[in-house]
Amino acid sequence: MKTAYKKIGVIGAAGYTAGELIRILLNHPDVGEIHCQSNSQGGKKVTEVHTDLVGECDLVFEQSIIYEGLDVIFLCKGHGQSVKFLEAETLPDQLKIIDLSHDFRLKKAGNDFTYALPELNKNSIKTSNKLANPGCFATAIQLGLLPAANSNIIKSDIHVSGITGSTGAGQSLTPTSHFSWRNNNISVYKAFVHQHLQEIGESLTQTSDGTSYKVNFIPYRGNFTRGIITTSYFSTDASLEEVETIYEKYYQEAVFTHVTDRNPDLKQVVNSNKALVYLEKHDDQLMIISMIDNLLKGASGQAVQNMNLMFGLEENTGLKLKSTAF
Repeated sequence: MKTAYKKIGVIGAAGYTAGELIRILLNHPDVGEIHCQSNSQGGKKVTEVHTDLVGECDLVFEQSIIYEGLDVIFLCKGHGQSVKFLEAETLPDQLKIIDLSHDFRLKKAGNDFTYALPELNKNSIKTSNKLANPGCFATAIQLGLLPAANSNIIKSDIHVSGITGSTGAGQSLTPTSHFSWRNNNISVYKAFVHQHLQEIGESLTQTSDGTSYKVNFIPYRGNFTRGIITTSYFSTDASLEEVETIYEKYYQEAVFTHVTDRNPDLKQVVNSNKALVYLEKHDDQLMIISMIDNLLKGASGQAVQNMNLMFGLEENTGLKLKSTAF
């Protein structure tokens, strides 16, 4: 029987990211109690919605949960809903909060959440009680760009293209997530105005000591279910050998982000909390490929990684997941 260590609340527990979060928490050696709140599914067995968990648990969705006695809650509600939730609820002062929405990622007056990208803010995450989990595209793009911005080798605007799986659009049915539309299809959306650009800009400015960069981003909807691959490029005077040294040094203590010397493919990261970064130099242009699983390193896996840091656990606890390579 699992020893009852951390007591967890998952708020808005019926969606894709919550399902992955519950899957990880069920197998986390330091988690002993999980409460799954859902306005829409209250009273149902969790396995009726998250069918991949059949045989793994007997949890039931709760309409409301008691926060006293919990160690941390994960907010898996839609964008704009976390703010409303925190305004409506009275939570214990000691309760830790990890928000997976967009609501608290940007620096603004009254926002006391820490932007929780471990490769950027690990020490702050360890001492914070409120974390804003980064966006999925933002995570992939930042992991490709942060070492370059930190070393001031970027000498032009940054150009990025990226493609994401259908789970990035959430569980609610929309015209562009319908099988008949998505299958054998691909399209651009939110060109140059994607909501993750703001958090990317803030992080690049933070790590470069105040330098602002223009990031031109073209996102694509992919005809697969999960994963993100992004390609970034910009002008630089640094040689490929110099850049490789910069990136390897920046990520030398990173548990999940790895610089690879072979052009990677998406199956190397799907179903894992891993991020892969690959570098090529073409004349004066540095090209960076970065890829993650949008539901894990881009959402729930990173949220558990952050929980581990908050509680002083080993960063990879419960996250030793093998990618689905075939």
